[in-house]
Amino acid sequence: MPKPFPAEFRRDVIAVARQGGRSRAEIARSFGISESCLGRWLAIADREDGLVEQPAPAAGADLEAENRELRRRTKQLEQENEILRRATAYFARDTLPK
Repeated sequence: MPKPFPAEFRRDVIAVARQGGRSRAEIARSFGISESCLGRWLAIADREDGLVEQPAPAAGADLEAENRELRRRTKQLEQENEILRRATAYFARDTLPK
């Protein structure tokens, strides 16, 4: 895995890219990084600086978390029910007339 670039280097690249006047491809070539890397650094910097509004969590994520919790709870209740069924059968066996 390649060694990460120092934070100071990233700040310099982002500052040059934000000044404009040159394309991302030209800036990336001049600093010796890939264009996708530069795009990712800019997106992260925009989020950190508050220039881009972060999206709200998707409603689907909330539903998935709720489904996981409900499945876990259902499994727990089924196990408890099985224990109670077996305990009832055990104690009923002792109380039957012979």
